[in-house]
Amino acid sequence: MGLTATEAFDGLRAVLADALGAGRVELVATHPLSAGASRLTSTLDVQADGVAHRLVLQRSRADTSRGDMAAEARLLRAAGDAGVPVPKVLANGPGLPGLPGAYLLTSYVDGETIPRRILRDPALGVARERFAADCGRILAAIHSIGIDAVAPLAAPDPLDVVEQMLDRVGSPRPAFELGLRWLRANRPQGQATAVVHGDFRNGNLIVGPDGVRAVLDWELAHGGDPREDLGWLCARVWRFGGPLPVGGLGTLPELLDSYARHGGVRVGEEELLWWQVQAALRWGAICLEQARVHLSGEFRSVELATIGRRAAEMEFEVLRMLP
Repeated sequence: MGLTATEAFDGLRAVLADALGAGRVELVATHPLSAGASRLTSTLDVQADGVAHRLVLQRSRADTSRGDMAAEARLLRAAGDAGVPVPKVLANGPGLPGLPGAYLLTSYVDGETIPRRILRDPALGVARERFAADCGRILAAIHSIGIDAVAPLAAPDPLDVVEQMLDRVGSPRPAFELGLRWLRANRPQGQATAVVHGDFRNGNLIVGPDGVRAVLDWELAHGGDPREDLGWLCARVWRFGGPLPVGGLGTLPELLDSYARHGGVRVGEEELLWWQVQAALRWGAICLEQARVHLSGEFRSVELATIGRRAAEMEFEVLRMLP
């Protein structure tokens, strides 16, 4: 049901009034931001006692359980308390009259999220220069979040997750099997379990002229080794044609020095290689999983099919990276 329907907005009005501390709330406009397989996201322009506000409303599709919004709300609140730049959570719940599915209402953060624009927009020149250092500082803050503050939080083995995805696909992928064997044989000594964002990368960050303004998309957060986020950020797929390893914009020393300077463990470039290989293998398995979802009819999508074709790139990347 569209948000412009009176009965739909009436279900949200009381939540908005409480969140904004207003007696009267009117909807001015709404604009869809995305309509993905698991969530519907829209901006809401509202007047609360005559004061204009722009908010973001995410709603889960009624037929999916992917992405626990209550858990994400806990994570966002804890992240904000830890100094991570995130949208402010205003309200969340299991559903509202006229709006089926769980919802999450947050503040709106202005800025750019499209990586190719971040890499090229002249107005973002300063942000590009400080991108890697910003990411190091923010990741150190994320990894400082107390696990107890966001419990329960799953802590899966990262290699088991990849192996399970490959098994679901059911077709042999020798390059990925070789990569998985190397990762298991050369697993580094573990760090203390931390909150891992799980998808920290160029594309999930709001960037303004002053730098990184907010971290988005906490659906894949889990407990694990903090180096996982560092390796994922540096995966080639998230460089979007940029020449440098950190999101196409920064160097590894900039990232790792900033991370250590702001309280993260000191990570060496050679040590990070294992996590970069793991990231390439994980993305390759995700590509195959996306294709499987499309081909099985579970959720038909040209986008999923297109992503699936990129698995071959990751096979090459894994072979290229193995020592």
